[in-house]
Amino acid sequence: MSEQTSTEEFVRVCTLDELPQVGAACAEINGKRVCIARDSAGDVHAIDDTCSHANVSLSEGDIDGHTIECWLHGSRFDLRSGEPTGLPATEPVAVYPVKIDGDDVYVAVPN
Repeated sequence: MSEQTSTEEFVRVCTLDELPQVGAACAEINGKRVCIARDSAGDVHAIDDTCSHANVSLSEGDIDGHTIECWLHGSRFDLRSGEPTGLPATEPVAVYPVKIDGDDVYVAVPN
């Protein structure tokens, strides 16, 4: 992913071309690891990159519809809400606002 530049509270993370057509990538924003994911409908989401169950990277998981599945134990999270939709995770992950400007993807993560 390309260098981050700030615009308002949003941070430029990457271009749409740098994301998989359906899949996820990891970016560090304001010192936090964030999973930037494109779902099967083409929508881009940003959630905390750390699984609430096993403390591993969610960006290494698989996307199915609006859901990401953790690669380690199969926990599933809704990309829109961060809510767990499959065990063993029971705690949600943080969701961050995404803004698309042209081909650029911006994400707002609190400091």
